[in-house]
Amino acid sequence: MIWSNLIIVVQVISALSIIGLVLMQHGKGADMGAAFGSGASGSLFGASGSSNFLSKATAVAAAVFFGTTLTLAYIGNTRTGSDNAGVMGRAQAPAAGIPVTAPVQTAPADVPTLPAGSAVPAAPAPAPAVPAPATK
Repeated sequence: MIWSNLIIVVQVISALSIIGLVLMQHGKGADMGAAFGSGASGSLFGASGSSNFLSKATAVAAAVFFGTTLTLAYIGNTRTGSDNAGVMGRAQAPAAGIPVTAPVQTAPADVPTLPAGSAVPAAPAPAPAVPAPATK
């Protein structure tokens, strides 16, 4: 349980780092603009060092994300017992040989009942139809 929570935290951190690293990288069209003087060639990592560093860091974060995903899938499929049972797995099954029947419902004491052997009264007859007024 603790290990799966720790792996989930590592997975979320790696996912967020992938998002950040991809957003920091320059697109392929940025190289042409930098060639004409609009980009700064001297940066923290050197002229081409930033792209190599960001690419390698993104690859490492992606590998960590992939590894944690596979580990969580393995843990989720091999869990046994009450941890992975869910709501229906925790429900008690009826004992063998005992049929499952619906509970018998009885009428409340204040509801009138018919005496045994009496017939159910017929529904009242529908009201006669009123003829439509004649028009001339």
